[in-house]
Amino acid sequence: MAETPPRTVPRTSATFTPEVMAEIRRAAATGIYDIRGAGAKRALPHLDDLLFLGASISRYPLEGYRERCGTEVVLGDRFASKPIRLKTPVTIAGMSFGSLSANAKEALGRGASLAGTSTTTGDGGMTPEERGHSQTLVYQYLPSRYGMNPDDLRRADAIEMVIGQGAKPGGGGMLLGQKITERVAGMRCLPPGIDQRSACRHPDWTGPDDLAIKLEELREITDWEKPIYVKVGASRPYYDTALAAKSGADVVVLDGMQGGTAATQDVFIEHVGIPTLAAIRPAVQALQDLGLHRKVQLVVSGGIRSGADVAKVLALGADAVAIGTAALIALGDNDPRWEAEYAALGTTAGAYDDWHEGKDPAGITTQDPELARRLDPVLGGRRLANFLAVMTLEAQTIARACGKSHLHNLEPEDLVALTIEAAAMAQVPLAGTDWIPGKAGL
Repeated sequence: MAETPPRTVPRTSATFTPEVMAEIRRAAATGIYDIRGAGAKRALPHLDDLLFLGASISRYPLEGYRERCGTEVVLGDRFASKPIRLKTPVTIAGMSFGSLSANAKEALGRGASLAGTSTTTGDGGMTPEERGHSQTLVYQYLPSRYGMNPDDLRRADAIEMVIGQGAKPGGGGMLLGQKITERVAGMRCLPPGIDQRSACRHPDWTGPDDLAIKLEELREITDWEKPIYVKVGASRPYYDTALAAKSGADVVVLDGMQGGTAATQDVFIEHVGIPTLAAIRPAVQALQDLGLHRKVQLVVSGGIRSGADVAKVLALGADAVAIGTAALIALGDNDPRWEAEYAALGTTAGAYDDWHEGKDPAGITTQDPELARRLDPVLGGRRLANFLAVMTLEAQTIARACGKSHLHNLEPEDLVALTIEAAAMAQVPLAGTDWIPGKAGL
């Protein structure tokens, strides 16, 4: 009897993965590009690729909780007469009412206020719930101009001119019709139930000279009291940071591609922009070259999840961070207790990214009144405050271990990298060596 030859083991393609093939089939069947939220899902160089060098003999650590390690931060003292003073360098990023429910916006304001930090309006205007429960509120001024009026600019504690977002630098936001209720439509001067796409650039300026004029207009409207932020998506961080600072910004907000979004094209999220880790050092270098480092504050966002992330970003030269997705998870988004309902939507807790559909079982990324009622804004605010407190304590713990009496005393010398890519991006040595890839003479 002839011997049966062994069968070849089937091999799947590293290029045409099951996910890629499923997307090809979906696109072929519908002729529509995929829209989703939640930010980049591909593996990218990240802050996890950095480690701290704790003190021992050559450096002296601080003793536990007996020696003070400061966490406070001042934002916007370059030109504003009333800069923002926060107890922690962890702030809440802009997420709009429309994308989020009114209860979620209120919870973010409550949590930020309990923690002594700021929250941000996002596209779509300022709600009474958000202003009423936010001790420090940053008002976003976007290309859409949705909800923008001088009264709300004056009622805010700072103004953030949004040029771009890390998940979609160069692209505008989306809000699908099912989330444009009568209230959302009224705030945005839109017809209810009709898909909305924001402009990708501001209509009344085309470059840094015009930007400088616009920033001065905002200062005059607010009597030079409010700090003016400029937010950019990470793509050319050196030049964008330099131009924002030279245009008169008090604060530059730099958003990496791990930043979340309510809705945009999947191809945008995964293939436009650069990782947060790669953006920080060029932005810091731009401020240093202009003699403005620490005079113009740098706030970094995009994939910040823990106190360790906060400490690493500050060590690389930033002044503060902003969190978005992590804040929503703290409120209760993607919680396994709603697993049965996530499954009914064709997804699972932890992978839910169809925020634009407005069917979020957690009641956070929805305008459905029944779903929105599931989020208790008081309890949600307490949960967020707890998370912010833990992040701050974790960052303090690391700073003390490095012998630092303030989080802002952390520096690149306290870091090493685990990979060549991370070492080159962060401009810190590869662990166990003194080699910084790409640095002249090394």
